[in-house]
Amino acid sequence: MTTSEHTTGSEQPIEERVNNRSAAPSSKAFIDFMAANWAPADTELPARSTVADFTAQRRAAISAMFPGERLVLPAGPLKVRSNDTDYRFRPHSAFAHQTGLGLDHEPDAVLVFEPVEEGTGDSGSNHEATLYLRPLAGRDTEQFYKDPRYGEFWVGARPTLEAMSAEYGIATADLSELEVAITKNAGNQALGGIRIRLVRDVDLNVDALVDTSRYNTAVDLEESDKLDAVLTEALSEARLVKDSIEVENLRRSVANTIDGFAEVIKALPAARDHHRGERIIETAFFTKARSEGNDLGYDTIAACGNNATVLHWIRNNGTVEDGKLMLVDAGVEDDTLYTADITRTFPVNGKFTEVQAKAYSIVLEASEAAFKAAVPGARFKDIHAATMQVLASRLEEWGLLPVTAEVSLSEEGGHHRRWMPHGTSHHLGLDVHDCAQAKRELYMDGVLEPGMVFTIEPGLYFKEEDLGIPAELRGIGIRIEDDVLVTENGNENLSAALPRTVEGIEDWMAQLSS
Repeated sequence: MTTSEHTTGSEQPIEERVNNRSAAPSSKAFIDFMAANWAPADTELPARSTVADFTAQRRAAISAMFPGERLVLPAGPLKVRSNDTDYRFRPHSAFAHQTGLGLDHEPDAVLVFEPVEEGTGDSGSNHEATLYLRPLAGRDTEQFYKDPRYGEFWVGARPTLEAMSAEYGIATADLSELEVAITKNAGNQALGGIRIRLVRDVDLNVDALVDTSRYNTAVDLEESDKLDAVLTEALSEARLVKDSIEVENLRRSVANTIDGFAEVIKALPAARDHHRGERIIETAFFTKARSEGNDLGYDTIAACGNNATVLHWIRNNGTVEDGKLMLVDAGVEDDTLYTADITRTFPVNGKFTEVQAKAYSIVLEASEAAFKAAVPGARFKDIHAATMQVLASRLEEWGLLPVTAEVSLSEEGGHHRRWMPHGTSHHLGLDVHDCAQAKRELYMDGVLEPGMVFTIEPGLYFKEEDLGIPAELRGIGIRIEDDVLVTENGNENLSAALPRTVEGIEDWMAQLSS
């Protein structure tokens, strides 16, 4: 058979062939029967959510930065995992921050800030915000039972437009109206058109819609890309300082994460008996993440022995053996989508060896120095500098550095970074690495303010392959990571309930094991 003969054997479009395995009846009798005898839908509107007042303030702050411009923030579409199965939906973090929507609400939704006369918009802002959603399909429609992506019979009920508006305090509209809402009067500002700014690379259909509008109205596409980036930057920087409900969300996530670490310790006997013990550890934590939160905030690192020296070890297919250290880096993502990010390193058999304890104590000392530096008025980069000062000094004392600590800490040195190549801190919130699009002067060079939340996570990683260190150190990886809230007078370790010292970890493990 030739190639052409093979490919023309069927006229059925490729995208429809996924339905070949089965299909609902299409007779009128069946359609009428499916539409009949359903209980009436609940029409009672939900109470206004607590987050609604906070998100109104967040939108007003963004509105003040872009008067006279239309802002477009997509939630994002469903993403295919395999063939016709999707990943669980999670909206883009900028969309979640500006709307308060968490969980798996509304794939394809788009938040649009429509410019109005300055000061006449929502909450006295410069815009009226509308949330464009796919409306709930009635049980008298074929979508109800035929559509495996959006039909209620397949994926469960969705809130109505009215219910969503009542709960989250945002005007809503049918998603079918989105194209007109985005493109009407759009164009070159110099010619009287409205400029559009878009959070790009979230929903390719929305990107195409905006790009087509710009092309058709002779808008400079290269300049528009730069302006889009400024919006993305602003939305990221808006999360640098958390409001009180965000801190509350993070506290809940941290508490559930701490409980998850307790489950990890309880799972150690089973992990030691399994040929992929790291997976047993990973699964123990995942159970807590799914039962008490929305999901994992990121893929769990469950690394024993030399695997703990691999910074992003997520294969988790190694053994868990007595005499070795276990490093677990994990976080529960709350239903509000805020995530914790905590790491603890502990001995599999419950007792540190002398050399393990010595290395661990250096990392702990570096962590404590970082906490002392993390105060209002200091700069974010000062936290890392304090950590490096301790690590370099102690590594010199241990005889591991080929130069003095002073030389290693200089721009011409950096030798100590062989054993800790990553940064000490990153902002934390809706994303595990939150505020990632913020300007350097507001992030790394930024001044610490009350309400900022970030990690402190020094480590030492002595690889088995590292011939520049004594054999007794090889295969030891240690990280201690906590979640930190800057307060008016200093800082608060949100994860302080999880033991950090050698003695504290040993006692904690003994209590859980008994």
